[in-house]
Amino acid sequence: MEYILIIIGAIFVNNIVLAQFLGICPFLGVSKDVKSSLGMGGAVLFVMLIATMVTWLINEYLLIPFNLGYLQTIAYILVIAGLVQMVEIVLKKSAPALYQTLGIFLPLITTNCAVLGVAIQVVQKDMTFLESLTYAGGIAVGFTLALVIFAGIREQLALVKIPKAMKGVPIALVTAGILAMAFMGFSGLV
Repeated sequence: MEYILIIIGAIFVNNIVLAQFLGICPFLGVSKDVKSSLGMGGAVLFVMLIATMVTWLINEYLLIPFNLGYLQTIAYILVIAGLVQMVEIVLKKSAPALYQTLGIFLPLITTNCAVLGVAIQVVQKDMTFLESLTYAGGIAVGFTLALVIFAGIREQLALVKIPKAMKGVPIALVTAGILAMAFMGFSGLV
């Protein structure tokens, strides 16, 4: 039951984009169509799970025992950067169309503060290894959900008549704000 509550809380209540405001760059940049949003969500899910697993192990068996907690952020950034390079190589070989669709945003996962934020949060919340992976998976699913919903709304907005001053980024930001308020309705759920 505890793991179900972690997943529901991570997806809806503490949504990484809409409640914690981490990962805004890919949220705004890749959300122009649903297909690329799903691809980005899948890449973030993979990187976030692996990064959380590796960073938790590094923290537990290297940083804490040797009293090197002050190196946490630097170590985590290096691990995340290496993992993103690995995902980029795999996507280039196995799914070139998705690799082209994601374009510049795939390397941006390296600097996606959502991935780093989750790695740091699991340490701060003193989660076990399994809880950490559950939380990271839930956060990545929540990120993907927000991204896909936002992309669907933006696809619909492209079909309607919008005042010239609101086209593009302004309407996207207003829409993101309304979506964040909608997700606030889940607060208190867990």
